[in-house]
Amino acid sequence: MPYTIDDDLILIGLGANLPSQFGGPEETLKLALKWLERDGGRIVRCSQFWLTQPVPATEDPWFVNAVAAIDSKLPPQALLALLHTIEDAFGRVRSVSNAPRTLDLDLLAYGREVTGDGMPLILPHPRLDQRAFVLLPLSEIAPAWSHPRSKKPLRQLIADLPVGQKILPVQSI
Repeated sequence: MPYTIDDDLILIGLGANLPSQFGGPEETLKLALKWLERDGGRIVRCSQFWLTQPVPATEDPWFVNAVAAIDSKLPPQALLALLHTIEDAFGRVRSVSNAPRTLDLDLLAYGREVTGDGMPLILPHPRLDQRAFVLLPLSEIAPAWSHPRSKKPLRQLIADLPVGQKILPVQSI
């Protein structure tokens, strides 16, 4: 599969399903994008917001999710540290895995960079190809993107998604 310009993007996943001190999940994501742009680099593309059921499915509140592409001079580890700093500023509490949260920022991909298991940072994100809340927003901003490790095109990753993940564009609700 030939590389495209979409393959060079730095991709950030955004999500929230609890209010922060700055407002509800949508307001939180909008402000987090501003902070990311202020401290991390220019936002070059951003998907619409999507309402998504937690994965794995629980009775917890649904998430508001988006994917943004940024242009950043920060190396991957420094960018990840910045994402954690922003999460902390928005009241993120790291307790139980997959727990509700005020803000979740994931470094999904850093261009074509691939790092392995056992590294402090695994790139691309190890579960991004299993998550509709990542792949559908990503298809809006980088339809020609291919997974850096598997080389599968985005359309194939979407076709291969596990069934049962509920996701709706926010404006359709």
